[in-house]
Amino acid sequence: MVAFGKKLKESQIQEWQGYYINYKLLKKKVNRYAQQLEIGAQDHHYVLKDFSRMLDSQIEKIVLFLLEQQGQLANRLCDLRQQHDVILQLSNGGSKICELQEAYRGVGHDLLRLLFFVEMNAIGLRKILKKFDKRFGYRFTNYYVKTRANHPYSQLRQVFRHVGIGAVVGAISRNLADLQDHQGNYVSIYDQPALSHPDPIVHSIKAAVNKLSNSTNFLEFLGKHAFIMQDDLRNSSEDDVVEQRYHFMSLLLNLVNTFLYMVNTYIIVPTADDYSLSLGAAATVCGVVIGSMAVAQVFSSVYFSAWSNRSYLRPLVFSSIVLLIGNTLYALAYDLNSIVVLLVGRLFCGLGSARAVNRRYISDCVPHKLRMRASAGFVSASALGIACGPALACLFQTDFKIYKLTFNQETLPGWIMAISWLIYLLWLSISFREPPQEIKQDIIPQEVRAGTVVNYAVENGITQPLLLNTEPKQGENGDQEYDDGEEESCEKTRKPVTSILSAYRLLTPSVKVQLLVYFMLKYAMEILLAEASVITAYYFIWSTNSVAIFLACLGLTVLPVNIIVGTYISNMFEERQVLLASEIMVLIGILLSFHIGIPYSVPQYVGSALITFVSAEVLEGVNLSLLSRVMSSRLSRGTYNGGLLSTEAGTLARVIADGTITLSGYFGVAKLLNATLVPSLFICISSIIATCFTYNSLY
Repeated sequence: MVAFGKKLKESQIQEWQGYYINYKLLKKKVNRYAQQLEIGAQDHHYVLKDFSRMLDSQIEKIVLFLLEQQGQLANRLCDLRQQHDVILQLSNGGSKICELQEAYRGVGHDLLRLLFFVEMNAIGLRKILKKFDKRFGYRFTNYYVKTRANHPYSQLRQVFRHVGIGAVVGAISRNLADLQDHQGNYVSIYDQPALSHPDPIVHSIKAAVNKLSNSTNFLEFLGKHAFIMQDDLRNSSEDDVVEQRYHFMSLLLNLVNTFLYMVNTYIIVPTADDYSLSLGAAATVCGVVIGSMAVAQVFSSVYFSAWSNRSYLRPLVFSSIVLLIGNTLYALAYDLNSIVVLLVGRLFCGLGSARAVNRRYISDCVPHKLRMRASAGFVSASALGIACGPALACLFQTDFKIYKLTFNQETLPGWIMAISWLIYLLWLSISFREPPQEIKQDIIPQEVRAGTVVNYAVENGITQPLLLNTEPKQGENGDQEYDDGEEESCEKTRKPVTSILSAYRLLTPSVKVQLLVYFMLKYAMEILLAEASVITAYYFIWSTNSVAIFLACLGLTVLPVNIIVGTYISNMFEERQVLLASEIMVLIGILLSFHIGIPYSVPQYVGSALITFVSAEVLEGVNLSLLSRVMSSRLSRGTYNGGLLSTEAGTLARVIADGTITLSGYFGVAKLLNATLVPSLFICISSIIATCFTYNSLY
């Protein structure tokens, strides 16, 4: 690679100069946007659209040139293929074979130049997107890559998937291998993939392709959405550290923890009202019983998030022990005839909520290439837990005693979950591996480690449009480093916040509105789920089994809805459009749920509940995706991270919703439905109005 780089002719460098992404021009444009926004000459909507148009133009220029060069290489390979077929017919074509091999190597050298061209443009694109995000405080990168990479006519996809380049690489590798004489036979790479003496140019090409993949694969992941807060600009040295921290069984244990906790949350919903009546309380006290777990979770999320800065195993062990105690107390409350013990048991369950640790483990200890799968696993585990919780309640229709302990549909959820957490605790103690603590060190920027060819090209001026400062400085290993003059300030902007007040100051109006939307959807869902047993028993005289099946069916819609939204809807509409439409559908579902005038029927209740729940699920996915883009990158790590803020907003919504159910119970069960729907209606209308005001800033 170095030898090839030194053979580049100055005329060839100048010939390609105009096809590189013009970093200087784009940087000046970013600074101009900042000035215009500061004086109010332009709005964010114009800035985003205009900058997107400029990037589209730059990428189109790169892609068209790339296709042109690939075509030229393909034509040369086609000519060489014809010569190859002729030479194979000759009995003494040894010298011709050597000439043909050199011709193929010449194509390989030109391919290396093209790979270098793609890599440098990928680095330039990464740098300008990073600068834009840092300068304006929200994640334009996510919006731009997602909308461009997922489009059927995507030009950006040509940059980071380089399918055409792969075909050229294959042709060169196959023909060079075919021309090598192995014991008198011409060997195909398809018959013998691992040749003993592959051509050196093939080695160089493979190394360049691998390096190019490292430079561009990050773009693919930015187009996905799952609210596992992460640092988009993590470089390869940090990825090496994450690789060392990764352990599959530990990840699996985190996902199992997520699943069990969601089961624990919803397994009592069908029987909470009956349990309250058995202990001498009103049926509407089920709101307090269910909500007490969420109350404790408001506080547990903070200390678990802080604890995960130092350890992952100890918080999970503590969580399992607390949940074991909490579920045992919940089950014992029946024989002790104490509503206080029941509530204390649920408080303990809330104090054992380790979802902040689960999210943090995926963010910090799972490699980039697996993080999207792990995030999908986190969502799937949660959805499965929501569905399995009520479904398990159907299986507990029994009543017997062992010594003085009662086992019935009200206590069995506690006993089953206590046993589950005990088994999980033993599994955790045996199989979980504590990741090594991350070592803080000065990390050379990824652009510098791109390789010696990059350094040579910088020496010859080829990257001047890409890099702001072309004056090199010596690194620790003698490599030349290039700084855009802002790395130090960039590092400051990536430092995690150290207090909840600092985190609040980083919340822009768009972020606050998205947190309000998240609060609204969690409030509406909690009202629907928590009061289902009371409402259906009063209006339709449903049994516990019927309620459990109904709630389980609602839970089973989560994954299909997310698949439809992620695969189809998000590719057809902008996420802000889906967000607003989903809010309106939630509003319609709430309005249809009211009992006014006519007798309340099962189709009305089930239909309105399905509209509300499914719309809220769609809204949650889109809302968290938008949150991950508009939220400051400083909230991607540390105790007070974006995941914690969203968790707190959702948990607070559940607490208030469960409290609303209990307070509304004082007006009587007959008025419970409408009394709990009025706050949902008010909050939903408020969130729609707020979304409309910030609509243009949502990308």
